[in-house]
Amino acid sequence: MDLDKVILYYGFAPIADTDAVKLWQKTLCESLGIKGRIIVSPHGINGTLGGKMEELKKYVKATKAYPGFKRIDFKWSDGTGQDFPKLKIKIRPELVAFGNPDEIKVDANGVVGGGVHLRPEEVNKLVEERGDDVIFFDGRNAFEAKVGKFKDAVVPDVETSHDFLAEIESGKYDHMKDKPIVTYCTGGIRCEILSVVMKNRGFKEVYQIKGGIVRYGNKFGDDGLWEGSLYTFDDRLTIDFSDHTKLIGECAECKGATKQFRNCQKAECHQLVLLCDPCYDTHTERPCNHEREVKRNRELIG
Repeated sequence: MDLDKVILYYGFAPIADTDAVKLWQKTLCESLGIKGRIIVSPHGINGTLGGKMEELKKYVKATKAYPGFKRIDFKWSDGTGQDFPKLKIKIRPELVAFGNPDEIKVDANGVVGGGVHLRPEEVNKLVEERGDDVIFFDGRNAFEAKVGKFKDAVVPDVETSHDFLAEIESGKYDHMKDKPIVTYCTGGIRCEILSVVMKNRGFKEVYQIKGGIVRYGNKFGDDGLWEGSLYTFDDRLTIDFSDHTKLIGECAECKGATKQFRNCQKAECHQLVLLCDPCYDTHTERPCNHEREVKRNRELIG
């Protein structure tokens, strides 16, 4: 049986001809019946794709053959076969829209000057050795942390990646500059940029999790330092790493425990909101008095 899977990946490497890479990727995906989203920039490539496992394996092999992409770390998770409505490939000045493309330098080995990569077991070892000195720093949009985060993590007040520069420069985290900081995000790509931003602004000991939350969760499930569900930018919306995932999300209406992000069906809203099943079933009968999380954004990856 050929299983439905989703792959999440990024690769930082200089790309001189982004149009040629876009065309190559489009042709490759269409030939394999793969759907999803890919961003190509002068800094590299970033994608989330869904399809049959055997076809995705062919995609991985072909993509790794491109100069500079050999070391791309592909993260796998279970799919439904309906995770992406179509294939979208875009060329952008940045792989992650922090608004600082000139600050990021890449070479054949990836991002220059970023944080130290830690494997999941090395993250746990760091916490065992350094204890409460270790600070987990969420590199995602704040609403993603409502359903899952690392225990006692710092969750910056940001709605988009563009907000991070001002947030870091605000001074509110200056007391952490001499502490060991572990940045984390879904698949790792946002931390590649965030760790550079933090180091360039005086944070002395900055780490990032190799493979992001996906790799850590696949390794330790819900028996490590992660708690809750993982928000995903596809039609799954959230995934769990075990059969005993802790519910940390709170319904916007009744304040009960939930992990379900829903697309509000009212014309004046149409935003993602955390709603439990009973409240979602009756939400169109009430005015929008919930805190709006975010407009559904299919462009963000990893």
